Amino acid sequence: MSRTLFKKTDYSLSNLIERIDMGDIGLPDIQRPFVWEAAKVRDLFDSMYRGFPAGYLLFWENEHSSNSRQIGSNSKQKIPLLLIVDGQQRLTSLYAVLKGRSVLTKDFQEVTIQIAFRPIDSTFAVADAAVKKNPEYIPNISILWSTSTGLFELVESYLERLRGAREVSGEETKTIQRAISDLKSLESYSFTAMEIASNVDEEQVSEIFVRINSKGVTLKQADFILTLLSVHWDDGRTELEKFCRECRTPSSSSTPSPFNYFIQPDPDQILRVCVGLAFKRARLQYVYSILRGKDLETGEFSESRRLAQFEELKAAQVKALDLTNWHEFQKALMQAGFLSSNTITSDIGLLYTYIMFLLGKYEYKLKLNQLRDVIARWFFMTAITGRYTSSPESVMESDLARLRSIKNAHEFVSTLDTVIKDMLTEDYWNITLVNNLETSSARTPVLFAYYAALNLLGANALFSKLKVSQLLDPAIKSKKSGVERHHLFPKAYLKKLGITEVRQTNQIANYALVEWSDNISIADNAPASYFPLYCEQYKNNPAELKQMMEWHALPEGWENMEYEEFLGKRRTLIADIIRKGVEKLFV
Repeated sequence: MSRTLFKKTDYSLSNLIERIDMGDIGLPDIQRPFVWEAAKVRDLFDSMYRGFPAGYLLFWENEHSSNSRQIGSNSKQKIPLLLIVDGQQRLTSLYAVLKGRSVLTKDFQEVTIQIAFRPIDSTFAVADAAVKKNPEYIPNISILWSTSTGLFELVESYLERLRGAREVSGEETKTIQRAISDLKSLESYSFTAMEIASNVDEEQVSEIFVRINSKGVTLKQADFILTLLSVHWDDGRTELEKFCRECRTPSSSSTPSPFNYFIQPDPDQILRVCVGLAFKRARLQYVYSILRGKDLETGEFSESRRLAQFEELKAAQVKALDLTNWHEFQKALMQAGFLSSNTITSDIGLLYTYIMFLLGKYEYKLKLNQLRDVIARWFFMTAITGRYTSSPESVMESDLARLRSIKNAHEFVSTLDTVIKDMLTEDYWNITLVNNLETSSARTPVLFAYYAALNLLGANALFSKLKVSQLLDPAIKSKKSGVERHHLFPKAYLKKLGITEVRQTNQIANYALVEWSDNISIADNAPASYFPLYCEQYKNNPAELKQMMEWHALPEGWENMEYEEFLGKRRTLIADIIRKGVEKLFV
């Protein structure tokens, strides 16, 4: 029989909480911070209260004291001996409730979980405003395990509050006392843990996790690379997390900030940028080996190589987190006609383009204006074609490999432009793009490419004096969206024609961007009814009407066309507008 990689140990809940609080059990960096929704925490307590099993825990014996972080926000007194691999959500939630501590969410926010309990019928609830006002509930069960309140005192306080609202019979009093006592005794609830030996490596831990995890959750290569950062460069890991946290919230002062309207990245996503810049690699499995000091050609490990590779990563991270670089890159996105996350369908595509931006600046020494020009073109191409939608690591690995023989700025620009032109061929514009526009998807790359093209061409919204770019400005927050998608052939009108399938009524080619007030005015009128009325405002300026119809891909006489004929003609015209937008990027 082969050796066993783990041992089985039983713990009471109180023992687990005490060991977490003291720091004997720590949260490893191979799992991101995460807290269940309050409803799931409620259900966990309900299951345990009823005596149901709460599942196995999986721990990993820790031989590297720096390879861990806290569950709660308070500091620990000991070096963790065990790291939680599976069961983090359960233990974090239980710890937070029993200790009344705040925890760190995946969005880097500290939150407090409050679960309420109704003793008369042993019901658990999320402590919302209504529950907190209801005298039938103990509004926050954390008080049961507080050292400042005894159980007898708590029961009497609860009964006094309840009696102030209604009469409480002697039998009810006994039921309440028993229920609260049973809840308090959950600290004796038994958990079974499988403890993996410390000499088992990360790859084996990951495989064990996958095999026993019923939800099919996998540990990713990025999780292990972040672990290496915590072991060998904890300040770098902290900087990544700080950067991502600040991307989410506008700065409250005049201090520069990475906050933006395009992406709220996670640390593992920004890590991809750093390793792409440092090693021209997209497959993180390679990067994990590199950072452990492995020579990918010989397979040999070297401590000196590990140190050198970490220095490369550190230098790349400084450049990736540089706020000037970050915001200049976003200017390139805006130069491509994209204004916010509302028109970005691939975060990984955006970040891979950021790698190209950084390589262009540092590796090939492009001047800023030239760099923004080529990156704007590149991003537009990747966005409209969905270049990084399928097997993104493999595609980016190929793109980076293409650059390894490039020597200067001219070759860099030429190489990217060649790829762009190879993708955006005549067949693409005349056949592929037109066919891709035959969709009713609300978030499809070709639709947002059309919006970007309208921005590039300086187009006004339909029937409006305001530009599309002004109405799509993400900084403007109001009750009504500045611009709305309007059905050119209204759904109610199509219904009269017997056309009711959403796939038909919500075709991209049936939409146009209008101001919300015009959308309301158009209502359900037939195109032949409302369009001539709007054209009246252009009677003294037919050139302006012609320009508007061109921008919005409206074929001559469209209002009187059969619906299917209209859709076909408009798809072709939309493709032409997108092409004109791209051509502006090459000027």
